[in-house]
Amino acid sequence: MDTILNNLPKEAKDKHIENKKYFDKLKKKTPKNLDYVMQDLHDAEFKKTDCLKCANCCKTTGPLFTDADIERVSKYLRQKPQQFIAQYLQIDEDRDYVLQSVPCTFLDNENACMIYDVRPKACREFPHTDRKKFQQITDLTLKNVAICPAAFNIVEEMKKKLPL
Repeated sequence: MDTILNNLPKEAKDKHIENKKYFDKLKKKTPKNLDYVMQDLHDAEFKKTDCLKCANCCKTTGPLFTDADIERVSKYLRQKPQQFIAQYLQIDEDRDYVLQSVPCTFLDNENACMIYDVRPKACREFPHTDRKKFQQITDLTLKNVAICPAAFNIVEEMKKKLPL
């Protein structure tokens, strides 16, 4: 896994222009079956992907925390929302709540999430490759292929399954 993660940023950078052109075409001429294909690709990839062996998303990026996330997590931690915010979060340039630092405070030394059952929506949905109307999140996907080996593989398979 370390070799894959070490090579991922370079591989993603090498494919960036190709992927960007592909996604630009995808937005102009979206296949009717796109969401079904993406769901199948996502499911197939995550049958063979063990996120606990990687956790690169948790180590390198921080999720957005919605108000609902803050309520849920703070309750789980038996804190008031304001205490949780003060202890763990900051407001970023987009005026969103994000973690004060990465790697994620809630990632343990075995790559497990200590708040898994109540984790933020952004974490639950990452890498978003099974999202409906996938063509609307291609910019996010371009970023995620450099972070998540599964997202990288899904996009590579997508280009084979849906040549444009």
